[in-house]
Amino acid sequence: MKKLWGSRFTQETEKRALSFTSSLSFDKRLYRYDILGSIAHVRMLASCGIISEGDGEVIVAALEEVEKEMFHDQFSYLESDEDIHTAIERGVVEKVGSEIGGKLHTARSRNDQVALDLRMYLKDEQAKIMAFLGELIEVVLSLAHHNLDLLFPGYTHLQRAQPVLLSHHFMAYGEMLRRDYERLEINFEHTDHMPLGSGALAGVSYPVDREMLARELKFSRITRNSMDAVSDRDFALEFLSNASILMVHLSRLAEEMILWSTSEFGFIELSDRYATGSSMMPQKKNPDIW
Repeated sequence: MKKLWGSRFTQETEKRALSFTSSLSFDKRLYRYDILGSIAHVRMLASCGIISEGDGEVIVAALEEVEKEMFHDQFSYLESDEDIHTAIERGVVEKVGSEIGGKLHTARSRNDQVALDLRMYLKDEQAKIMAFLGELIEVVLSLAHHNLDLLFPGYTHLQRAQPVLLSHHFMAYGEMLRRDYERLEINFEHTDHMPLGSGALAGVSYPVDREMLARELKFSRITRNSMDAVSDRDFALEFLSNASILMVHLSRLAEEMILWSTSEFGFIELSDRYATGSSMMPQKKNPDIW
């Protein structure tokens, strides 16, 4: 299949250059989001009369077949597939022909297509992490509630410093994790903007229905500026920052569990289900999971 950007080129891309610029090895994970976005895009094109209803149904059916093949690891990738977007479109064209399959990319650039895929992927990941965090916060609150009046040594520099309530110690983690959750909530709002229709940078000349796309793809709003929509990934950097802060807090909690389970501290005993042993020293219970 001819490259998405290859209309004016008369020579084939040199293989080493193609290999160097290929992102397929790591953007395969976006296949589901790319196909969902393409299905919504095709339905919108048909709804707006940009392509026929019949062509739209044929393309959607082909996209669903490609998704099944990719899900079951039955899709054949080629060296010429420089990214997941190209691979999926090639799969569609091979199934229905270029006359119909070639209409898939009407009124769309890879720029707004990639921006959409990344936003959809991050929204899902943020939702999963927030669900996990909500459960963890409930556990921390329960531990605090069951240890309301238990005195506990507070440490500085790994030396006993002042007595505190164990519940107060647990609630310190409750506060950290609450802020982590709030940061992810804000990040989710920043990510929850539908960019399709932005084109390469200056919009598209077709009468597309961006609000319909937002509804179909479960976005609460559309992007307001086409250049910003396709050129900035600050929402992804914000997610990385939030994830890093969260992991620092989880690492801190894990480190305390490791310390508390040592014979020197002896505050807790790890369950056999979450510990490992030693082949040479049978008395040991190692906190490798933590």
